[in-house]
Amino acid sequence: MTEATSPDLLSSCHTEPIRVPGAVQPHGRLLVLDPVTRQLVARSENWPPDAVPAALHALEAFALPELPAGAAPASLGVWTLDGARWDVSGHRTERHLLLEFEPARPTEGNEAPIYSLTRVFLPRLQEADSVPALTQLVAVEMKRLTGFGRCLVYRFDEAGHGEVMAEAIDAGYDSYAGHHFPAGDIPQQARALYVLNQFRLIADANYIPVPLRIEAASLSAADIDLSQAQLRSVSPVHLEYMRNMGTLSSMSVSIVIDGQLWGLVSCHDHAPRFIGMSTRLACEHLGQLLALQISSKEANRLVAERLVLRQLTLQIVAHLSDSDATLKRLVLEPSLMLRVARATGAAVVLDDAVWSVGDVPPEADIQGLAQWISGLGQEVYHSDTLARHYAPAAALQFSAAGVLAVSISQVHRHLILWFRPEIVKTVTWAGNPRKNAIAEDGRIHPRKSFESWQERIRGSAQAWSDAEIGAVGELRQALIGIVLRRAEELAEVAHELTRVNKELEAFSYTVSHDLRAPMRHIAGYVDLVVDAEGKALSPRALRYMANVKDAASFAGQLVDALLDFSRMGRAALKRRPVDTRLLVGDLVRELSRQEPPQRQVEWVLDAHYPAIHADPLLLQVATRNLLANALKYSRGRDPARIVVRTVSTEAGDGLEIEDNGVGFQMQYVGKLFGVFQRLHQAEEFEGTGIGLANVKRIVERHGGTVWAVGEPGAGARFGFVLPRREDIPAQNPPDTSPTSPHGTL
Repeated sequence: MTEATSPDLLSSCHTEPIRVPGAVQPHGRLLVLDPVTRQLVARSENWPPDAVPAALHALEAFALPELPAGAAPASLGVWTLDGARWDVSGHRTERHLLLEFEPARPTEGNEAPIYSLTRVFLPRLQEADSVPALTQLVAVEMKRLTGFGRCLVYRFDEAGHGEVMAEAIDAGYDSYAGHHFPAGDIPQQARALYVLNQFRLIADANYIPVPLRIEAASLSAADIDLSQAQLRSVSPVHLEYMRNMGTLSSMSVSIVIDGQLWGLVSCHDHAPRFIGMSTRLACEHLGQLLALQISSKEANRLVAERLVLRQLTLQIVAHLSDSDATLKRLVLEPSLMLRVARATGAAVVLDDAVWSVGDVPPEADIQGLAQWISGLGQEVYHSDTLARHYAPAAALQFSAAGVLAVSISQVHRHLILWFRPEIVKTVTWAGNPRKNAIAEDGRIHPRKSFESWQERIRGSAQAWSDAEIGAVGELRQALIGIVLRRAEELAEVAHELTRVNKELEAFSYTVSHDLRAPMRHIAGYVDLVVDAEGKALSPRALRYMANVKDAASFAGQLVDALLDFSRMGRAALKRRPVDTRLLVGDLVRELSRQEPPQRQVEWVLDAHYPAIHADPLLLQVATRNLLANALKYSRGRDPARIVVRTVSTEAGDGLEIEDNGVGFQMQYVGKLFGVFQRLHQAEEFEGTGIGLANVKRIVERHGGTVWAVGEPGAGARFGFVLPRREDIPAQNPPDTSPTSPHGTL
């Protein structure tokens, strides 16, 4: 086979005009008429000269039944022409009326095959409990009806390959039980004809085609569609295929289910064989009965399978509904997850997080596969030969030769995947399917050997059934419903929390504001009592009065802190680019002046700091609190060392303050940013316990994040990051002039 010629030659069978061959088989005769005028437009050349007028004369006296265009041929009874009896059938195409004449066999009365089929065989067919049992019964019965030496029943898979499911043979015939026939043996256009015309007889593979004689001047043989004609001459390639197979006559009955070619009943004989009309009708009827029974069996099996899978789906949904509805919980019931798709492994992917059960690929490979499937934009994706479509899967055959996946979100990478491992299959072909030969005449020839030829097929998993695909599709819909319902519940809770928080803020603002005056009054009256009556008071009374004043002063500080905390949540943000170099420098100088002169503090500052887009006043408050905390909790260190460094991440820019102070245990880090949360005794370190809560509120109002890291006795690190200006949703045109905390520079 040369590269220059092979593509055209291999496609010749698919482009051959098999519907308009311009010839018929010689065991019958054909008339082609105008459907309106009944005028002869063409005929097969095997008509004797005087027989055509006699046939046309008989037609004039015959009341033709309605023959819809495209319908299967209808029997017109037995006609006698020139002393011979003919079975006549007729059908219409869009342009012509075709009459076919075949030699009639003697009538058989109640012994006709159709009666035997209905009375004896049909009850046996109904008792069969499986599709293989059905096909075996039909193979035996079809052989009995026709007398052919070998009868096969085979079905087509999704790739078009035929698998022999049942066989009935005489001695001297090769057995093809369990063999496969490649899809290329039956071109696509021939498969379409098998659906349209469900019975075909080739009485003698050595026949010489009888051409059509055109009787109308404006007509050609290519204008006459013989798709429905029983006498249609077949492809020379197919006749050669039959002879290579040792078959001189063949008959086929199509098994058509829901308009699709499910399979064929194919009969072969070493000698020429003609089938009479009554037997032919019985064979066609048997093929239809088989199709109905297979359809019923498959439907019952599918319903039962779907029922089982739906029960598993409901269990998964019930389990998820009783929890917090996070998809991660799916893997907490591994048995259900694997059984719903009959998989050996499963994984839940939520963006960068992966949870899995069973035999699955490594997490990085799951993420790559999830990214690829997500990009396909399909709600449900399935493949039993994943490596053919996704090259990296070639290295994952042990666990993921096949994948079934559902996408839960159109925005995020939220997927559920099920995996099946590779199954190495050994397929027995009826001959090497790749050995089609090309002769010197330039025409492709079918293979000559049909001896058993085995092939090992790798890279595929067990195919996903329609029921399994449907089950995970239903699970997807249910999960989306649960997630949406839980999102609505959370939205309602969030709305209620927002309302309550506003009320609490208003309450805390009112209370703190109203408590300031009483706290000052208490301190003032204590001073008045001491000044006026101090000489008359005992030392103990003076000590008590001093304690009252200190308590009132602390309460006043606490009220002021609460008021500030409330204001942090109520004040509108006025974002501007803030020069943090000036901000840090001013705060370091301010805080250093407040420390005792004898204290040694070593400040380590970066040479450059970023311009942070934030509210200058609030950013100053947050930074001052962190620096003041570092100074406070590093007391007792000589020297105290405080580092203020720049932090830049994908999330934004910020600062981190590190000290060498007392530190804290990380198990309590969640408490640090809460209101009134203290990890150290008030006697050791003064404060109200609101400073870090203010920092957290300020940072989160800017859309940033805050963190803390510490170790007892080894110091602590506190930091924050705020979004960059380009990452903040635009609301009002920003003021782009740089500022210090004290105003525009």
